[in-house]
Amino acid sequence: MAVAAASAGGGPNSSSGKVGKASVTKRLQSELMQLMMSGDKDATAFPQGDNLFEWVGTLTGANGTVYEGLTYKLSLKFPADYPYSAPTIKFTTPCFHPNVDQYGNICLDILKEKWSAAYSVSTILVSLRSLLGEPNNDSPLNGYAAQIWDNQEEYKQVLLKKYAEATASAASAK
Repeated sequence: MAVAAASAGGGPNSSSGKVGKASVTKRLQSELMQLMMSGDKDATAFPQGDNLFEWVGTLTGANGTVYEGLTYKLSLKFPADYPYSAPTIKFTTPCFHPNVDQYGNICLDILKEKWSAAYSVSTILVSLRSLLGEPNNDSPLNGYAAQIWDNQEEYKQVLLKKYAEATASAASAK
């Protein structure tokens, strides 16, 4: 799968597609440098091994939200025509949230119909971190989370229970 994603745009001499692999690689390297220079410890992402088209991200919940202090891992997969197509981003740490389903899929307009080549990994991470504290309950992937969101005390109890279960099972799997 990783090979197909990385080579889907053709080789450096290929004229197929809107964007050559070399320009996508250059863009991703530039975004990686931007992230490293930002010094933001609450929203990070780095390539997984040597594959520049697959990254691992980490988000820490913002202060003053029910997610404060909780840390989530993400997978970021970039298409061969990035940035003209959005990356595929999923939570790999189970995330109880109105806009995240049980498989880690995220309902966020800028990752779908509102995508723009002007967005970067950094802006996506900031948007996801913001989404944690401000879900769009009009478009829920998790109906139960959306239903109890308005009762922040109950929501936080369920969230912390599910987070503890998810991180305990991840720790025991290692």
